[in-house]
Amino acid sequence: MPVTAAQKSAIEDVIRALTSATSRRVKRRLADMFMELVDKESWPEYYEVIPQPRCINGVKANLAQNKYKDPLDAYQDLSLVFLNALYYNEPGSQISKDATTLKGILENEWRQRSVLPAPPTSAPSSSPQKVHAQKEHQERAAAQPTASKSPTAPQTQKSLSKTSAPSPMNVDTTPQGSSQPTEATAAKSPERPPSPDVEVDIGGTPEPEVVGHDGARDGESDEIVRQLEKGLPRWEGLADVGWAEDIDAGRMVDIVVTISKYRDESGNRLAVSLEAVPEETNIPDLSFNFPLSLRLVESRARMQYYETSQAFDKEMSQLFLKARRWYELGTEPYGNVLVLQRLYQALTSPNPPQPPYSSATRFAALPAGPGNAKPLHASEGENGVTTFRVSLKDRKIIDEIQYKGWTVRLADWLHLSNPDDPSRPIVGQVFKCYQSQDSQRKGQLGVSVSWYYRPEQTFHPASRQFWEKEVFKTSHFADHPIEDIIEKVACQFTARHLRGRPRPPFWYPGWPLYVCDSRYNDRDRIFVKIKNWNSCIPEEVRKKEEFMPIYPFERPVVPRSHPSPFVSGHKIKAPGGILDAPEKAEGEKAEPATATRKRPQRKAAAKAEADRAGSTKTVPTSNPVAAPAATPAYGYSSQAYTQYAQHIPPQEDRSIYAAAGGASALNNATVEELPSETARYFDRDPETNEVLWFAAPPVDIVHTPPPRHSLKYLAFLARKRKKAQDADGAMAVDEEAPSSKRQRMPPTVTEQLETLMKEHGLDQLPVS
Repeated sequence: MPVTAAQKSAIEDVIRALTSATSRRVKRRLADMFMELVDKESWPEYYEVIPQPRCINGVKANLAQNKYKDPLDAYQDLSLVFLNALYYNEPGSQISKDATTLKGILENEWRQRSVLPAPPTSAPSSSPQKVHAQKEHQERAAAQPTASKSPTAPQTQKSLSKTSAPSPMNVDTTPQGSSQPTEATAAKSPERPPSPDVEVDIGGTPEPEVVGHDGARDGESDEIVRQLEKGLPRWEGLADVGWAEDIDAGRMVDIVVTISKYRDESGNRLAVSLEAVPEETNIPDLSFNFPLSLRLVESRARMQYYETSQAFDKEMSQLFLKARRWYELGTEPYGNVLVLQRLYQALTSPNPPQPPYSSATRFAALPAGPGNAKPLHASEGENGVTTFRVSLKDRKIIDEIQYKGWTVRLADWLHLSNPDDPSRPIVGQVFKCYQSQDSQRKGQLGVSVSWYYRPEQTFHPASRQFWEKEVFKTSHFADHPIEDIIEKVACQFTARHLRGRPRPPFWYPGWPLYVCDSRYNDRDRIFVKIKNWNSCIPEEVRKKEEFMPIYPFERPVVPRSHPSPFVSGHKIKAPGGILDAPEKAEGEKAEPATATRKRPQRKAAAKAEADRAGSTKTVPTSNPVAAPAATPAYGYSSQAYTQYAQHIPPQEDRSIYAAAGGASALNNATVEELPSETARYFDRDPETNEVLWFAAPPVDIVHTPPPRHSLKYLAFLARKRKKAQDADGAMAVDEEAPSSKRQRMPPTVTEQLETLMKEHGLDQLPVS
């Protein structure tokens, strides 16, 4: 299949990840030795041994010139870059270690991008490992009949061996253009002669060196997640419920044409993103695999192929589902698809809009989304949207809502239309399903949801790290009509996310899955770690054991972490921004523009959050760059903060939680964090800054300190002191013993004059 624009962009992202990887200590770029081909004049034997030399710049050039007809061709060339280096160089050499690390990063980065096909599990057939293994096997097979007459096998081994080419160059000092064969490498003969019918995967999936966007996650953890999700039940697709009715054939054509020709306020035709999705695709975990495209639906509508409006409605919804899975969340094409889906859902609603079709909110029902919306009771403008509790006024509470193949119930998580940024749909949990009893919207169905903010919708220090797909619970509740519903998603508390994946029907492989660890207070702009997950979900399901059970992993798997989206080097338009962490820690935060009443400054909580951001996940470099003021980061470019993305090596966990066995041993135990107001009264470990806890109160016994010197040395000191005392005593025989009484004060001037007059007899002179 040809390489699409989305796949080409994803491959470029993979190459950027490879070229930006650095070593842990000296911050050396690992890919420098692999950017250019090996110098043929300096290393002629390299081209005799390596069947297909490759370099990263060559792959980039081929990709830019659209020479790849299949994404896996680019993956094969990138793999050959590192497999060639692994074969030619000694296993213990620095370049071999770098190649192993980069090969692991390549596999991990490639698998993370859903638009790219799954990479092969074995090395390419053109790799030197397989080529030489096959040659050696053939030569051994040919030598077997005459093995007793002549030593053919050793000669074969000798014929394949590479001439020794010592190179004193060190990997850190070699120029970038010198490429793979370095590190005092003596050429070697192939030492891995497996049978040709065995698939060989050289290098495996090692744990890469820590890169800015990658945390404690390793290849083994990825495999654990992959194996579990591979065995989970698959989603059967959209059900036959909640579909539109009374759509005649003419109306079907009008709807498809409207979707195809719609242009936004800038004049861009959004259907280009929908038309770019191939008619035939192989998207993992998609509930259907038949050909489907906007042009095909339009053709069928004109031919009156659809016998019922439900069939047309379902196929259009499947088209939007396919496009959502094709594009990556947060990209412009993904946002275009969601705008068209929201327009389609408005056109098929009981009260469709009238042409010309235009909307400042991208057809979303609410005027503002997370980060821009204000509470209703505190709003003086047009952005009053949310409340701090679920309203029951003028509405009938119902158990579930069926809409476009989805059955939405209490405590389900949803993607909802975001009027500010369609590419980042609102993440919300359903607290009530209702039918409006209001005179203006009587009979209309809707959901009351609790909003979860994304990292780019919050204000945070530049050094803060976020889990992959992390969201934050807020105190904002909003009412959405059913036309705002995009799809069902899932969200797990961190403790459960580490241990497994939700069971159906709460989540299926392929559905978006988020993780939540903290609450976010957008008025004070602080994060508070969630101590009790039950306090975040609807009261009706808090005590139910059947709510979101999990399929457990073999062992806890830590999600990846990544730096703030505002310091990732890419321009991003979002309502959040960067806070000045030092000022925040001291409580000198700026009052948010949305606040209408003064709240006490939570200095302790802010300081604890700043400590957590700086110590638990990352540590700023020795020369941190001062963060800008707490202003919205619209179009904000932040190259200056990339240094904050560096990780430190993992330290030993000395907490009680770890001593008890961790998450796997404690099962459903709740882990709570000691409030900063209490923690400040206790001593802290000077290395980890953690509160010191003891199993019992201190024992009131004075322990004699153990000797710090040997007995022989102590005896020598005693004899020395004794000799010094004896010598002092002999010298002080004729001297007065020091008086133990308090010494007298020195005489005054008057006393001194009187003494002098007495000595000279002047005190007896008569006074005239």
